[in-house]
Amino acid sequence: MKGAAVLEVKAVNYQNPVDAKLLVELLNGYACDPLGGETPLRDDVKANLAKRMENVPGAYSFIAFLNGEAVGLLNAFTGFSTFNAAPLINIHDVYVKSEARGQGAVDGLFAAIEEVAKALGCCKITLEVLENNPAAHKAYNRLGFAGYELGGDGGHALFWQKSLK
Repeated sequence: MKGAAVLEVKAVNYQNPVDAKLLVELLNGYACDPLGGETPLRDDVKANLAKRMENVPGAYSFIAFLNGEAVGLLNAFTGFSTFNAAPLINIHDVYVKSEARGQGAVDGLFAAIEEVAKALGCCKITLEVLENNPAAHKAYNRLGFAGYELGGDGGHALFWQKSLK
């Protein structure tokens, strides 16, 4: 009989070559996933990601390890809520390898970033999630997240982008 999986979540040190390698490997895994666009990261992104993230004020990355194997990643950045005149954290990437899903990695990653958010005095944590990702919706709801709306007849907020490259 197998023992319980041992979960550990560590903050990424962008200057540490091992951490930088795991950051790139996990983010590339996400990029190659059907819910990540199924396109590997460009070589220049792989080569520069950790160095560039190190220079972004308010960048936070965490890696989840199950039984010593890196299986999950969370990247987040500080922002500011004008309606609350307070800082916030936006979770930009969440990825767990398919074979490790349902084993607590998401819970550990979210607990780590919530600890940071509370220490910084953030008013909230935000994230974007794809409409066709019901497993993520379920996990995020369970962790206390809900779709954003101001009230009235405005409906739910949508995440839009304009590519500049």
